[in-house]
Amino acid sequence: MEKQWWKDAVVYQIYPRSFMDSNGDGIGDIPGITAKLDYLTALGVEVVWLSPVYQSPNDDNGYDISDYRAIMDEFGTMEDWERMLDEMHKRGIRLVMDLVVNHSSDEHPWFVEARKSKDNPYRDYYVWRDGKNGREPNNWESFFSGSVWEYNEPTGDYYLHLFSKKQPDLNWENEKVRSEVYELMKFWLDKGVDGFRMDVINMISKVPGLPVGNVEPGSEYASGAQYYMNGPRVHEFLQEMNEQVLSRYDIMTVGETGGVTPEHGVLYTNPERKELNMIFQFEHMDVDSGPLGKWDVAPLDLVRLKKILAKWQTDLHGRGWNSLYWDNHDQPRVVSRFGDDGKYRVESAKMLATCLHFMQGTPYIYQGEEIGMTNVQFPSIEDYRDIETINMYNERIAKGFDQVELMKGIHAKSRDNARTPMQWDERENAGFTDGTPWIGVNPNYHEINAKQAMEDKNSIFYYYKELIAMRKRLPIMVEGSFELIHEDSTSLFAYLRHYENETLLVLNNFTADELTVEWPDSLSGLKGERLIGNYEDVESRSADGETNLRPWESIVYHFRK
Repeated sequence: MEKQWWKDAVVYQIYPRSFMDSNGDGIGDIPGITAKLDYLTALGVEVVWLSPVYQSPNDDNGYDISDYRAIMDEFGTMEDWERMLDEMHKRGIRLVMDLVVNHSSDEHPWFVEARKSKDNPYRDYYVWRDGKNGREPNNWESFFSGSVWEYNEPTGDYYLHLFSKKQPDLNWENEKVRSEVYELMKFWLDKGVDGFRMDVINMISKVPGLPVGNVEPGSEYASGAQYYMNGPRVHEFLQEMNEQVLSRYDIMTVGETGGVTPEHGVLYTNPERKELNMIFQFEHMDVDSGPLGKWDVAPLDLVRLKKILAKWQTDLHGRGWNSLYWDNHDQPRVVSRFGDDGKYRVESAKMLATCLHFMQGTPYIYQGEEIGMTNVQFPSIEDYRDIETINMYNERIAKGFDQVELMKGIHAKSRDNARTPMQWDERENAGFTDGTPWIGVNPNYHEINAKQAMEDKNSIFYYYKELIAMRKRLPIMVEGSFELIHEDSTSLFAYLRHYENETLLVLNNFTADELTVEWPDSLSGLKGERLIGNYEDVESRSADGETNLRPWESIVYHFRK
């Protein structure tokens, strides 16, 4: 595998609405990001992924774009954006922008025109179908509940929206649409951006005919995913995009791809295929979901989590490239989800970081993860802003679901857990804004904030800083192969990394119990040096080929032959 700058980089995701407000309107903005760049430099990250800042009606918090070449008024101006990019580049930080081109906003000029008449020049920029027997064209369910079809009065037919009805799907079969997308990508690349995170990019190709899906018992709609995820022309489209745009710039690309296997991952990320550098897969995000899906919260199945991540590690090694993440703007906070956000918050946050960053792939840190921010438990649905959460709640309340149980699911899994404002200090609203924040601040900001973390040499922040620095000096972290050990343990996530004459032993205790871990026979006779651990006390915890782990403890040993 060829050496690339994005392989040993660590990416920091900024959700702009919740990062830093510079003007007191309660909404994070671009000047706020610029003001905090020295914080990112102190952490050591070299790449920022910025969630959408384009002009948008904000039905889905910026993932519904009405002008791909303009900045949302709430976030600032194009001049603000250019200043931010310039200040990032001065600090050696690259910028990866979100690219949202499976769908646009229904307020985009293309769609405003397309819905007027069947012979409008923009009509074929979107996906239209006639109804069947007075109902929708097929039975697919939207990601945000209800049908994927919305009736359009002027033309008497329906348009497709896999997400909100204000997010009509673009028709990638139309060459003009693809050309428009490539031109807007060049617009940003020529301004100096360093890559794209591509939103739901494996959904751009739909199976012709849009077949009816199988409905689960008790459901009104079918998922339809088999007909729009990893569709028949998706690789053709991405190779065309690569040839016409991506290959002409030194950039990083990551595709958001639900419903993929490692074999799909190889197709998308093998350099010889000239598509993307890496993808986000979601298989490991379902290990705490019960039989009824995301909102049916189940205890973490650690054995399943290990097997999923190990499969991706081994199957992509030498053939593609992994993205490594626990958190993002669509996921709850990992320290609340897979760790202990109470007594062992600091230890478990560091353990989870160790577990992730020592695997092969490009690690992602979501804002606040580096200080151990936790899930929030707002008391009422009125406190939530996420369209997915609100739609689910209203739909299930109407069906007679128990409100208390629904709120439990929301407290555990709502996307708004990640979207509460960044906790900068102990001032009112966590130093995020002088105004009224667009969404409530987590009340624990007095105890959990960046100022406090930067004043404590043993904080989660400095632990992340050390992990980031290690990737620069240890090629084994970037290049080494992966071997899962103790795979059936329900408490321990342990693995080896191998590179040339070196081996890493990575031990992670996922419980509040003490564990004794035997080293694999392959390390017998080798002398191991303790590389990093998440407890301040660094006394030897190992003897005679075994290690004693304290609650949520993580230790990494480095062996040379």
